[in-house]
Amino acid sequence: MSGDVINLRMARKRRDRVTKEADAERNRFEHGRSKAERELARARNEKATREHDASKREPDKSSS
Repeated sequence: MSGDVINLRMARKRRDRVTKEADAERNRFEHGRSKAERELARARNEKATREHDASKREPDKSSS
């Protein structure tokens, strides 16, 4: 029963480092944008929502 010996403390630290780096990358993406970029993204999202809502069909009230 010989296998690779793993130092659990080092494995935990390695896992935590990877997790923290992924969180940092996500935060850099979300918060690392200029005000103009954020406003442009917000305006695009609002326009897409308005266009989507405008294309919805209303149910027929005369068919009931």
